[in-house]
Amino acid sequence: MGRITEDLIRRNAEHNDCVIFSLEELSLHQQEIERLEHIDKWCRDLKILYLQNNLIGKIENVSKLKKLEYLNLALNNIEKIENLEGCEGLTKLDLTVNFIGELSSVKTLQGNIHLKELFLMGNPCADFDGYRQFVLATLQQLKWLDGKEIERSERIRALQNFAAVEQKIREQEKAYCLKRAKDKEEAQRKLKEEENKSKMERNHTGSDGHWYTDISTPLSPSEDSKGYIQAPETQEGQCKEKKLDDREDDLEFWNKPSLYTPESRLETLRHMEKQRRDQERLSEKKKKVKPPRMLVTEDGRALNVNEPKLDFTLKDDEKRNQIVLDLAVYRYMDTSLIDVDVQPTYVRVMVKGKPFQLVLPAEVKPDSSFAKRSQTTGHLVVCMPKKPANGKTRSGSQQAFHP
Repeated sequence: MGRITEDLIRRNAEHNDCVIFSLEELSLHQQEIERLEHIDKWCRDLKILYLQNNLIGKIENVSKLKKLEYLNLALNNIEKIENLEGCEGLTKLDLTVNFIGELSSVKTLQGNIHLKELFLMGNPCADFDGYRQFVLATLQQLKWLDGKEIERSERIRALQNFAAVEQKIREQEKAYCLKRAKDKEEAQRKLKEEENKSKMERNHTGSDGHWYTDISTPLSPSEDSKGYIQAPETQEGQCKEKKLDDREDDLEFWNKPSLYTPESRLETLRHMEKQRRDQERLSEKKKKVKPPRMLVTEDGRALNVNEPKLDFTLKDDEKRNQIVLDLAVYRYMDTSLIDVDVQPTYVRVMVKGKPFQLVLPAEVKPDSSFAKRSQTTGHLVVCMPKKPANGKTRSGSQQAFHP
């Protein structure tokens, strides 16, 4: 789950050179934030704050934002309007598609005298009979509600019928609160069931995700050896079975009917997080550490290797009595990432840590060899003078070049 951290705010304050204390606009939407915190201490000059599409369950820690003009908390888990009295400059508040059932909580906005626009559509309270009239009569400073302009005659009618509308709203609120209490109980029961199920699974699986059984019962030698031989197959079968079970659990989760509540939103996110963690663990298991590539056999014979998969040409320049290797390294690659090693019978080039090795058709003189980068193509050119037919070469001589 996401949290509001100083680093998160700085990353979203690039338009202000990552300076947060003087920030006037901040967007933290779709960050899986569950709690509103720290912003009123770190960003007191904020005028616009976007927090839509998170998992915030309560409006809090914004009362010190005196300059805040627009607050967007659409698509969150808010159930009550509160703690906005200190936002003296607030002119627009968006609470679209939350879970506000306590419509009477709009009364807390009466002190926000500059509030002109309010969005409550998509909340349970917006379906209450008399919803619009109640809000219009309660918040007389409003000019727009749910994107619709408030007419003077509409407000007058709302004020005239306020006593009856308020009574009706209280009754609907009470019914909604009872329903929410039942929904919360059901969510708690489901959560407990899931926890028990997970606990049982953990008891049957190890930290590596493999299934284990009671090993206290001794096996006969034949059974032991038989089990040892079949262990990889059994393990593979168990893995396949577990994957199938996970897939079935996933299908069951997405297909089962569910109420749209703050708890169901959190449950969905946690399920997706679990899937992501399982996928990451699976990916880590698939990543096998490659054994170091063999470049020279045990009997000392060099092998041809082209791990960087580079094009090359090897030319025997008889006129200059040398062998020339032209290796097509990447044109703009930094030369510090290339290391050349010439031996009497082979040449090795390390390109970004990957070996290119080629056995030479004739013995060369490592001490007289040199490497350079082509000015036109950027290729690496290694020139290796050949050893005279009757000359002598120091056995095992080696020299590394950093072209």
